[in-house]
Amino acid sequence: MDVSAAVTVQAGADVTAELSAPPLAQLTVQTFPPNCVVAVKRPGGAWRQLGETPLRYDLASGRYEVRVDTCFVEVIRACGDPSRESGWITADFVDAYTELHRLGWAHSVEVFDREGRLAGGLYGVRVNGLFAGESMFYVQRDASKVALVALVGLMRSSGMSLLDVQWHTPHLASLGATEVSRERYLELLAEAVQ
Repeated sequence: MDVSAAVTVQAGADVTAELSAPPLAQLTVQTFPPNCVVAVKRPGGAWRQLGETPLRYDLASGRYEVRVDTCFVEVIRACGDPSRESGWITADFVDAYTELHRLGWAHSVEVFDREGRLAGGLYGVRVNGLFAGESMFYVQRDASKVALVALVGLMRSSGMSLLDVQWHTPHLASLGATEVSRERYLELLAEAVQ
């Protein structure tokens, strides 16, 4: 079973419209090798499979509900919780990304529990076929993983090709994150933003 197929996404009438991006005029990218990516289309166009057995259960059981762009500010603030180790998300940062969200560039994927509480989520910026993930959080088990799997499903349905997750952590590695060289990353990036 494709894990993303079990995710219920509520984003209005058209999910791809929720992950749409304004027209691209110019893009300047600064990269720091190695880059870490999760969802890269293989040369044949197939997506890497994400998810593990417990996560499949969480999705299929209806434990969580996934929404898109319904509480962007709450997600970015939860990611910037000052009690989190190595916090770097400041009030100015929240303001800047909130403006990017208002302009249609930044998006959030939110995971709610059965009682309607925000359990986890992620946010980032979409540029054509690229989603640059900025940060994710969870307050309930596996909620950030559910958000990531849902994001990949949304990317797949809208024809996107690259999910940049920045860092190779054990958490992201458990979902299939791989490091790529700067040269390979720039190739993938050029393909994604064209």
